[in-house]
Amino acid sequence: MNRLRVLIVDDSLTVRRRLAEAFAFEPTCEVVGEAMDGQQAFEQCQRLRPDVVTMDLVMPKVDGLRATELIMAHCPTPIVVLSAAENRTEGLRTLDALAAGAVDAVDKPSGLLDAKWMETLVSRVRVAARVRVITHVRARLHSDVRAPPRVAPLSVPPRLLVMGASTGGPAAVRHILRSLPADFPLPVLLVLHITEHFDTAMVEWLGTQSGLQVRNAVDGEPLPMPGRLCVRMAPGNRHLVVKGGRLRVVEGPERHSCRPSVDELFESVARELGGAAIGCLLTGMGRDGAEGLAALKRAGAATVVEDESTCVVFGMPREAIRLGAAQHVVGLTDIPPLLTALARAGAREGLS
Repeated sequence: MNRLRVLIVDDSLTVRRRLAEAFAFEPTCEVVGEAMDGQQAFEQCQRLRPDVVTMDLVMPKVDGLRATELIMAHCPTPIVVLSAAENRTEGLRTLDALAAGAVDAVDKPSGLLDAKWMETLVSRVRVAARVRVITHVRARLHSDVRAPPRVAPLSVPPRLLVMGASTGGPAAVRHILRSLPADFPLPVLLVLHITEHFDTAMVEWLGTQSGLQVRNAVDGEPLPMPGRLCVRMAPGNRHLVVKGGRLRVVEGPERHSCRPSVDELFESVARELGGAAIGCLLTGMGRDGAEGLAALKRAGAATVVEDESTCVVFGMPREAIRLGAAQHVVGLTDIPPLLTALARAGAREGLS
């Protein structure tokens, strides 16, 4: 079996040596090159064509964010960013790198890279290498503003938009939030597969990028009322569910190896609101969210799934389509106008 060819990028020789040693003990991987700054990373990526890159962010000359942009524009390769998420500035730049096309981000400890952390990294690298990357993700999301499509009136006016995403999700969610009109009439509940170390940076990044009020959900707070666009996100390592008219943030067991889980949110909304919701499932690896979207559809809610043509990973959307959970399957550019049309169709129905 062919081994995964890994390019290690880090300005620290000690870190490069430690990473190389770890990959040397992994029979499915081999290190084909090392780079100490982003310019070297770009040049070696073009010359060596590795299967996957581990990318440090803070480096001299050309940093990891710029290197990610260059690689994804000229020689698209799965990139796993290594970042100190507890550092606010670095956390935000990590999200910029994910929006620029990096596949995954792993929290880099401030001290020794111990065996457990290395095992986690090698596992994430193997997963990242399977992702079908695309050329310059940012360019792919650019489009002219489109008019909302015509949709049939909804049987029940929606009170809520729920969204879920995983791999490729930050860029997709950013695009949707930035593209929704200022008078979009529904609040948004969001689940992204992120660790608790990145959730604070994520809500700040999404809020800054979209100009919207975005924050982590607080256990026990009332479900936001329709009429105003705001975003409440599941905190890292906690499920977000709706129960008794309130948001509940709970630990609970992992589902599909995920916490937070999209399924947990979607199924709770189906139980709580029935058809008075819109469900939207975006790019991601695995099948989290598919069963929950099916529950929403059975309850009478409108359901939207991202088309394969714009997904970074077509795992979660594919599973939802396979279950018959998707009423609308559209590319990312068409999702914001479709969500707007659905929300407004429901509002008109509620006023009639």
